[in-house]
Amino acid sequence: MAKNKVNQNAPQTSAEEMLNKSEAFFLKYKKPIISAVTALVVIIVGYVAYDNYIGTPNKLKASTALAKGQDYFSEENFEKALNGDSTGFVGFAKLAQELGGDAGNLANLYAGLCNAQLGKWQEAANFIEKFDTQGDQMISPAAIGALGNVYAHLNQLDKAVATLKKAAEAADNNSLSPTFLIQAGEILESQGNKAEALKLYQTVKDKYVNSMQYQSIDKYIERVK
Repeated sequence: MAKNKVNQNAPQTSAEEMLNKSEAFFLKYKKPIISAVTALVVIIVGYVAYDNYIGTPNKLKASTALAKGQDYFSEENFEKALNGDSTGFVGFAKLAQELGGDAGNLANLYAGLCNAQLGKWQEAANFIEKFDTQGDQMISPAAIGALGNVYAHLNQLDKAVATLKKAAEAADNNSLSPTFLIQAGEILESQGNKAEALKLYQTVKDKYVNSMQYQSIDKYIERVK
């Protein structure tokens, strides 16, 4: 009887250990992960958003509509950036509906990032999923990567890994791809899937030799071997 009891409990114990490991991983890393990706997106959007996403005739109007929200966002006043203030700025959430087109598209991205910073993960996913990627190698991959991070916070880990891998492929550059591949690898590690994590880390080592992450990728590889 005692032997049967041990056998019945063994799989449950293993599952509990894996869950605890996954939870511990995200408790430790969730803030750095979303902050890092948010910072990437904001920097990229701030420099090239209007040139890449908004046609010249609409630039002034779009810039005027979004500028106050961008100021609030850079000041980390995410509540006002998202929902507006009492002095005329209506917030990115409303602008996403009112503006439409390219400016509304960017407003969706900003609204999603604001929600992420406020810990409203499902709302963040809803907005970022509406963001229409344009096939560029900077803004779109960064937005996809941010969405992958949001999925991770929603504990949709398989979806998070797939989305981060998609972001890395879309970027295909030394700036963004290694970041997203390593994040996906860390999630896979948290799931106990070291073999798949190793493949992603090895890709960073083999393909992105000029990236900053290349300098430290060996420690990830050794950890999962």
